[in-house]
Amino acid sequence: MAIELQQNLKLQQQLVMTPQLQMAIKLLQLSRLELVETVRQELESNPTLEEADTVEAGEEAAEEVTENPESREVTVEESFENHLDWQQYLEEYSSVGRLHFESEEKESPNYEAFTASKTTLFDHLRWQLLMTRPTAEEENIGSLIIGNLNKYGYMDASVEEVAGMAGVNPSKVGNLLNIMQTFDPPGICARDLGECLLIQARQLGIDNPLVTAIIRDHLKDLENRRYQAIAKSMKTDMQTVSAAINLIRRLDPVPGERLGAEDEQIYITPDVYVYKQDGDYVVMLNDDDIPQLNINSYYRQAVKSGRTLHKDTRAYIRDRLRSAEWLIKSIRQRRRTIYNVMQSIVEFQRDFFDHGISHLKPMVLRDVAEDINMHESTISRVTTNKYAHTPHGLLELKFFFNSSINRVDGQTVASASVQEKIRSIIAEESSNKPFSDKKIAELLENSSGIRIARRTVAKYREMMGILPSSKRKQL
Repeated sequence: MAIELQQNLKLQQQLVMTPQLQMAIKLLQLSRLELVETVRQELESNPTLEEADTVEAGEEAAEEVTENPESREVTVEESFENHLDWQQYLEEYSSVGRLHFESEEKESPNYEAFTASKTTLFDHLRWQLLMTRPTAEEENIGSLIIGNLNKYGYMDASVEEVAGMAGVNPSKVGNLLNIMQTFDPPGICARDLGECLLIQARQLGIDNPLVTAIIRDHLKDLENRRYQAIAKSMKTDMQTVSAAINLIRRLDPVPGERLGAEDEQIYITPDVYVYKQDGDYVVMLNDDDIPQLNINSYYRQAVKSGRTLHKDTRAYIRDRLRSAEWLIKSIRQRRRTIYNVMQSIVEFQRDFFDHGISHLKPMVLRDVAEDINMHESTISRVTTNKYAHTPHGLLELKFFFNSSINRVDGQTVASASVQEKIRSIIAEESSNKPFSDKKIAELLENSSGIRIARRTVAKYREMMGILPSSKRKQL
């Protein structure tokens, strides 16, 4: 078999993503905090970038976003005409006489006094353990017990497993566990829900045999609201059972959650604001804390003026300048896209902004994409992890896109509106006779003309975190 070399010409089309397009797509899908971090990293790594004056850059950005979309594009070269001369900058600020230092004797605020550190469950329990003056062995066992607690304050490991980790007799672990179960918060270090509730009842001084019996033997009946079965088994009347259940309701089934790390609130800064002004809604982008970028005039002039530079240095500066221009263009494109998408959402969902969630219309990504002449994937990236401050609260842009549900009269309604109607029906029901999912479906059809199946009601109810009717029933 002969081996030979051949040359062939082949013409084909291939989609290649340019570096500019890759950067634009990357910035488009970033959240606001991620964008700020990306810009900060670029400022540190790219010497040709600098942070522009906040006031001038903000005015320029506001004019750019509110200009007619059909107007010409503002090029990077046009936006960097007025810069401080680099040589003048060095001469002006190189003088030692201009340096100024604050007096060391000047009284300044103690910032540590304004910063509160959150006490974790681990720290709180370990502090109480050390207050008992444990031996080295007991301290090791106690640390293992605390380390095997989940976020709700329950032990995930058995006494035997902890004893095996510590290399001690299980009885020592059991004795120390009994002591730690008296720690704050009440019910901590329990191995199951029943033990947690019994510990709390004992610490709170609830001396009621019926309460103890219900917790020990009838938790399943209590969970499923089978109060008649509890009364029959305990051979007592419903009034006595109701009084005991009211005492149990005062107990905390998740004692460790108050000091858990997951209890910290997450604060969200909106990317865009929607205000009503003179009967119309105005869209304003939030540029706070986002550095406004400029290209350093010194490096630009160094390349344009033909100064004697090593070819590697010139190539490096050109590459950094090109990267800086791409970044600035991509950020501007991102701002324009978010503005156009939010403006389109406001036009489609005008009834929602006027009257609330019950008037939210069905809308998909294709509707906005066709309105502003962009691809659906671009709209998907824009609406991911972006938030808008509206007259009805802080909402993710994804919130405005809902599937449609047909009414009896042939019109459509958004699924989010249906969920809100289900929530309203459940809020107005009787506590001792809550509506079943089938009854809620009938009420929706009779009151709003919305025909959905019982299992659809159950799905929406579970999405909203609402219990079924058997568990919503109260005495």
